[in-house]
Amino acid sequence: MTRLPLAELLDGWRYAREGVIDELDNIPAEFWTFRPTPVMRSVAELAQHINDSGRMMSGELSRPDGDFTRQDFDDFVQEYGDVYPDDTDKAALIERLRRSHAEGDATLREAGAELLSLPIVQFNGTPATRASWMTHGIAHEEYHRGQLAVYARLLGLVPKLTQLIQGG
Repeated sequence: MTRLPLAELLDGWRYAREGVIDELDNIPAEFWTFRPTPVMRSVAELAQHINDSGRMMSGELSRPDGDFTRQDFDDFVQEYGDVYPDDTDKAALIERLRRSHAEGDATLREAGAELLSLPIVQFNGTPATRASWMTHGIAHEEYHRGQLAVYARLLGLVPKLTQLIQGG
């Protein structure tokens, strides 16, 4: 069985994070409190959630005793997240996304490919290799990138990826 090299996984995460940052940067700061419905996250809350989830992913995957069932999600956020309640500062949130990605990349590189080939217990209680779980983390960021594209459309903006595809 061929395993995806750590460098390729990290490159995939970099691409996803850069895409998220591009979509966030495309939304003007005055819209960062926008939420399509009262129960949905605002633009700023999505940025914070992506930041916290990425920090949790890199932290837990790099722990020799990593296990996504060892505590609930809110406790993981407390352990790994940047706690900035109600922060809507666009520049600060984008900088935190850049910084947390760089830190997470370094943490995972230091942990190494050997550790990422070992199993970890997922949130649903089933085991998976850490590398395969990392693909879930990358997909999670892409999922929220899509949400941000929808938010942009709702605000009358053209999503950044669409601009790039159209040559803009």
